[in-house]
Amino acid sequence: MKYPKIGNITFDGWAFLAPMAGVSDATYRVLARRMGASLTVAEMVSAKGLYYENEKTKEMIVINEKEHPVALQIFGSDPSIMALGAKRMEAAGADMVDINMGCPMQKVVKNGDGSALMKNISLAADIVRAMAQAVHIPVTVKMRLGWDHASMNAVELAQAVEEAGAMAVTVHGRTRDDMYAGKADWKAISQVVNALHIPVIGNGDVVDGPSAKQMMEETGCAAVAIGRAAWGNPWIFREVNEYLRTGEEIEKPTGAMRLDMVRYHLHELCREKGEYIGIREMRAHAAHYFHGLPKATILRGQIMKALTEEEFNRVLSDYELMEGMIEKK
Repeated sequence: MKYPKIGNITFDGWAFLAPMAGVSDATYRVLARRMGASLTVAEMVSAKGLYYENEKTKEMIVINEKEHPVALQIFGSDPSIMALGAKRMEAAGADMVDINMGCPMQKVVKNGDGSALMKNISLAADIVRAMAQAVHIPVTVKMRLGWDHASMNAVELAQAVEEAGAMAVTVHGRTRDDMYAGKADWKAISQVVNALHIPVIGNGDVVDGPSAKQMMEETGCAAVAIGRAAWGNPWIFREVNEYLRTGEEIEKPTGAMRLDMVRYHLHELCREKGEYIGIREMRAHAAHYFHGLPKATILRGQIMKALTEEEFNRVLSDYELMEGMIEKK
């Protein structure tokens, strides 16, 4: 199986980190890359935020040298402002710029951004064209199958953005109306694959190595983008790539391994963002790391009370002792 390639970038595997608001910040992207993600995609940022030089927005496009290759993702609906945003992302060191045409949230689509662009294919193509002409790095698009099941126009949109200069598209196998419910439609993704000459990355319901292989076989996609299944489970990237290379499944992380990863993730967040913010952001991450552990609800409640990195780690150590996990390390 050949490694995927987008523009002049050849990746070292098939498991990509999908962008997730509030999750795929630089700290998590470095962690995902360390655990085998072949491409990381940052959480979406506003083109207007970059245009008006909003400080928080500018902070969101800061790239760590350890995370390459990395794509920065942008949302908006004004071609000239999107082109300016692409230039700033290129200057920030992005290897690719990804356009969000898939976000289903009302606060995004009400302005004509995100998945609302699927209802205006000519504007979507104009945005891609303007951005592709503005930068020297690949411009890619993330989309859904359509606005709703009555207007599943992913093939038409994908063909339009390819013609406008997009070098790859990621297709989430749900419509905007579906949000994140129900089963992803892989057959619809395969229709996009068959209609294009550029790589298509499949997204939706990949949760392990076997499901990644099944998606790639059923759709013909070049790689898989993993979002929610990677939150609290960065091991999934190594698992998917190993399974696609060898057909063998690696062992799932033990409870002790999960807690050690929580410690590492926490330390990196506190180092990057300061203890106050790092502790509070880690609470959400930790809840996903704890999924399936015995007495996980109690553990989640205890970390909510931790106000320092030391207190957080003490909660984890006390839990390990209580559950008899120390000797398993």
